[in-house]
Amino acid sequence: MDVLQVLFNGVEIVLLGYLGFASVYIFLFAFAGLFSAKKRETIINKERKFAVLIPGYKEDNVIVEVARRALEQSYPEALFEVVVIADSFQPITLQKLKKLPIRVVEVAFEKSTKSKALNKAMETIGDQYHVALVLDADNIMEFDFIERINEAFNKGYKVVQGHRAAKNTNTPMAILDAISEEVNNHIFRKGHRVLGLSSALIGSGMAFDYHFFKSTMAKVNAVGGFDKELELKLLKDRNQIEYLHDALVLDEKVQKSEVFANQRKRWLSAQFIYFKRYFASGVRELFLKGNIDFADKVYQMVSPPRILLLGSVMLITMVYAIFDFVTIDFGLFIPSYYWYTIAALTVLAFFMSVPKKFYSLSTLNAMLTLPRAFGVMFLSLFKLKGANKKFIHTQHGTINT
Repeated sequence: MDVLQVLFNGVEIVLLGYLGFASVYIFLFAFAGLFSAKKRETIINKERKFAVLIPGYKEDNVIVEVARRALEQSYPEALFEVVVIADSFQPITLQKLKKLPIRVVEVAFEKSTKSKALNKAMETIGDQYHVALVLDADNIMEFDFIERINEAFNKGYKVVQGHRAAKNTNTPMAILDAISEEVNNHIFRKGHRVLGLSSALIGSGMAFDYHFFKSTMAKVNAVGGFDKELELKLLKDRNQIEYLHDALVLDEKVQKSEVFANQRKRWLSAQFIYFKRYFASGVRELFLKGNIDFADKVYQMVSPPRILLLGSVMLITMVYAIFDFVTIDFGLFIPSYYWYTIAALTVLAFFMSVPKKFYSLSTLNAMLTLPRAFGVMFLSLFKLKGANKKFIHTQHGTINT
């Protein structure tokens, strides 16, 4: 019995340490995100040539409209070229794309990945560009997106992440996905920049110095989560990542729970793989070189996703509250008020991070699906084996409801 008690109390301490630190972490950056980051002064006035790279795998439903909309920019037409990287598209889709004033690079791989597609495209189109701007095959840029990115480069940045926001909120799952994106924007991008750390990359709506990106991507061979490997390499070399909250690119949110599960499984698998790969170097960089940015990114690879964090903290707090209510000694080592505090910090972090536009009846209805979303995420933890060794395609195209 004593051994079981020790083991039980040990689990209590581990859970408190892991979830407690994660709660304090997101609260700190959520609070910081309420303020504005210090802005750099413009150091040069230059209009750069952009390669707008749009890799797509079997994206026949959306790619033609996305390519057409990508041409609608306030930036001078002669200074940006839309490059669609077509992997496994139907012949009729290719015909439609080739009628547009864009460049189409057809690719084919035994095992398709986004990193392979990007590397092949840059090898094909040459080096006459200054900036590589990466979009997903469902992304729609706001009219001034490229112009705002160019302004950031005029301030001396070499890596810039735009503000990716929801294109659709047509199902409860899409609403939850949209809120999740905005929470991450607030905490891991805006909040981090306010405190002087780098923004997290998202995988699209991001821009890089072209030659810098081409040489860096040549060393990236990720199957999934290529943006995680990319930002770890960037931050290890102390390349700061800027975030532009006012530069909007619209992204299609997942609409079905099974798509949500597949997507999160891929993301979780990538995070754990990169944490294992970079943990030792993260510790060395922090304590021997003072590279806080890189160490912070390594921690993010093992931090719990926000839905899992919220669900786990609330569930454990409810258990402790019940134990308090029945006033029976269950041999708990951690006082319940610790969990009450953690729960309060977590809820406040979400409250500060969710944009006001989501405080609506539709969101309240979507919140009813949170337990299911938590269950999907939790079960995904037990299905991660091999998830990062094969390409998992997220099908795009808005469904009717």
